[in-house]
Amino acid sequence: MSEPLPRRLSGWTVFVRAGREVVTLVFAGATGLVIGGLSTGLFVTAAGVTLSLLHNVVSWATFTYTVYDDRIELRRTLIGRSVTNIPIDRIRGVDISTTLPHRVLGLAVVHIDAAAAAESKGEGTLNAVSRMEAVRLRQVLLSRSARETDSAAGAVRPPRRGVVYARALPRWYLYAPLSGAYVLTPFALAGSLLGALYNLGDDLGLLTQSRLERLGRDAVGLPPVLAIIAVAVLVIAMPVASVVVYALFNWDFTLRAVGGEGGDRDGTIVAERGLITRRSVSLEHRRIRGVELRDNPFERLAGVVRLGAIVAGLRDSEHRGRLLPTSPRAFAWDVAGRVLGAEAMPFTTLVRHPAAARGRRISRAVLPPLAAALIAVATGQLLVAYGCVALALLCIPLGLDRYRQLGHATDGTRLAVRSGSLRRHQAVVEHRAVVAWQFRQSLFQRRSGLATLVVAVGAGKGGYPAIDLAEEDAVAFAREVTPQWVTPFLE
Repeated sequence: MSEPLPRRLSGWTVFVRAGREVVTLVFAGATGLVIGGLSTGLFVTAAGVTLSLLHNVVSWATFTYTVYDDRIELRRTLIGRSVTNIPIDRIRGVDISTTLPHRVLGLAVVHIDAAAAAESKGEGTLNAVSRMEAVRLRQVLLSRSARETDSAAGAVRPPRRGVVYARALPRWYLYAPLSGAYVLTPFALAGSLLGALYNLGDDLGLLTQSRLERLGRDAVGLPPVLAIIAVAVLVIAMPVASVVVYALFNWDFTLRAVGGEGGDRDGTIVAERGLITRRSVSLEHRRIRGVELRDNPFERLAGVVRLGAIVAGLRDSEHRGRLLPTSPRAFAWDVAGRVLGAEAMPFTTLVRHPAAARGRRISRAVLPPLAAALIAVATGQLLVAYGCVALALLCIPLGLDRYRQLGHATDGTRLAVRSGSLRRHQAVVEHRAVVAWQFRQSLFQRRSGLATLVVAVGAGKGGYPAIDLAEEDAVAFAREVTPQWVTPFLE
């Protein structure tokens, strides 16, 4: 069998990288123009463009990648030699992303995620290749990885066709104002932009103390009506901006199963989303160990949740494991069932935790503001103390809701644990994914006859707690899921 030939990235990569550096070069030229005049500005810009192109050409010419039967090799030879080998059987996902310049030139960035001891050695990025080459690489790498796994297990499977699990509907964009992340992201970006402009103006000498003082006096002297109008515009802009951000990140969100081998849990799960930057994340279906549903009080009132996958060996599962953006709860449960291969997801109703847990949830919510109130009284800050006491009273309903959200259940194949109020999360994990149990008891829990049972899973966050169960319920729950582990200790 002939040795595979090394391949290079697309030649257009040089211009894409250089284009990203144009903005920096323009600012550098503008700085040179202000400091040294037109000739200096032109010289700085020309020198920057020349060095940038030279660097990108050399980087492109000295980088190659080769796909072997058992590995993919990334090789860079400039002054020194750097060779990265990623074993095929360790690859956990192959993601494809395309920014606007990439799409114009028909390019894509391929990110290879693999299980490895060191994070830097477990990943490889090809920036950039043609779209056809990106798709080919994903098919080749993931199919060979699946064959390696099946070969080790002695399995032979027929091919199957892809299935679309979900596609985002336009009305889902209206759920964006319910999530704090989408509401605050535009203002965080605006703050970063204003900070960058301030630093640039300060460096160029455009901002002086007198100008800032004059601006402050002008702002204070504005009529109150203008301030009210500004606040009203801001209130209206927040939900609108959140919808825009939601659309940018989740435009045409599509979740489907593609390629690979036959069967309900073979092949890959592919999630595609994004408007300006289009991203395609691939997850090995067989490595999905469960799902996690997250929401906040506003999303619960609207009946919507966010759905993520619990995947073995996947880094950054919070983002790369996303199966659905904010979407209707019933629809999310249906998709979760299809991903896990279950006919129905029975965990909409969970077992309540004992009444003793209610007192702990309330006390843990109320004690921090009460402690702050005592400190304020001791330092003579009575107004602050009154505010802390009022906050403590408002935390009582929060503690009650935290108690209501506690729950656990098992159906013989999967288990579920739920907790949280402001950020509620419910994990549904397959029994086969449980690798250990951790029983935790604080001094106050022992006095109340309670315990926290952590379900240790070799995937996702690593552990999912069932908080404040009765001691006997914690033992019974672990025994029902893994009787072969727990029963010998009880006997």
